[in-house]
Amino acid sequence: MENTPLDWIIRPGQSDDIPAVHALIVDLAIYERAESEVVTTVDALTADGFGPHAIYELIVAESEGKVVGMALWYVKYSTWKGKCGFLEDLMVAESHRGQGIGKALFEEVARTSANRGYLRMEWQVLDWNEPAIGFYQQLGAELDGEWFNGKLSGAGLAAYQT
Repeated sequence: MENTPLDWIIRPGQSDDIPAVHALIVDLAIYERAESEVVTTVDALTADGFGPHAIYELIVAESEGKVVGMALWYVKYSTWKGKCGFLEDLMVAESHRGQGIGKALFEEVARTSANRGYLRMEWQVLDWNEPAIGFYQQLGAELDGEWFNGKLSGAGLAAYQT
């Protein structure tokens, strides 16, 4: 039986959702050919999202009592625009794709960012991920090929440790 929009809901994430969210993160990493790069744990995600110094927000899609999608995002600061929403990851379980869940999750983050007065919402998408690129373009997104992403990780970052 095919699910209809009435078979799922979008709601704020809760700490009890974190094991399912972690599983979605691992599934996303597998899809992005980077499974070995996932080092975060359920405990770390719980502390970082629901502890006394929470640093991200979580929205989930639930169907039949199970988390089937998530949007993990946080506030970043632009020296030009001020506060911005940054969508770190949006993931819908393969079994529930094509039902509008991803769009609903994305729109909830965009709506929250707009309602808070943020002047921009940002995210990243891999240049080879054509389905995601098409998804974002259908939502009116601007994809910027001008900027490079920079990062220090692993040994590169550890070299600065004192």
